[in-house]
Amino acid sequence: MLINRCAGCREPGFELCRRCQFALAASPPVVTASGVIAATEFVGLPKQLIIGLKFRNRRRIVSYLADQLNRRIDPTQIDVITWAPTSRRRANHRGYDQAELLARALAARWRKPCRRMLFRHHGPAQTGRNRADRLHGPSFASRPIRNPPRVLVIDDVVTTGTTLLAAREALLAAGARSVVLAAVAATPESLPQARPARISTASIAGEQSSSTTTPKMPSSSAAATFDATSSKKAHRRASASSLVSASS
Repeated sequence: MLINRCAGCREPGFELCRRCQFALAASPPVVTASGVIAATEFVGLPKQLIIGLKFRNRRRIVSYLADQLNRRIDPTQIDVITWAPTSRRRANHRGYDQAELLARALAARWRKPCRRMLFRHHGPAQTGRNRADRLHGPSFASRPIRNPPRVLVIDDVVTTGTTLLAAREALLAAGARSVVLAAVAATPESLPQARPARISTASIAGEQSSSTTTPKMPSSSAAATFDATSSKKAHRRASASSLVSASS
């Protein structure tokens, strides 16, 4: 008797309808002022999906958000994937850590190991805090690391970047060779002059598509091409040089 509805437009049907899948794939990637690679901006549809994941138990959305990360990052530059853990209170309340779900879904796509390498020191969660409070973010401890790997740290949303920067500091201190920071979405205030990163999305949205600048809901005819343009072979990931700069 319960009708499944799209997490984006609320239309009856799949967890995320084809039109919303197309709109998500066409949203442009960004790089924050702190050097975090974000698959998209935390506005509109991506914001709605992440809120559904965090506060409405819409865990099936993880698959689509992991695909968005998969489009933006080069897996050849990564040896192991981990995540920036949320507070224990938040994880217990939700029944899961959304960053862990995202990291494991991405690792499954890449067939790379996903390990818990970070442990959060006791402190308040970042959600709901103002920017000034966020600048005094959480701290982490890392497991001892052997055979220094290139680590990718995943989070759902980046605002000030304090959480991910603390995670990178802990991993480098423990012996990681390099650390790349990535999030599904970045809030507008985290971006340098609110300008999108110069990472091409032509292979996703089409070279003549206006969707590479503003993530708007596509027409039905445009959405009909989604299946053909969203194959893994068509995706252009971020260049290795951008990953190196983000991890320096």
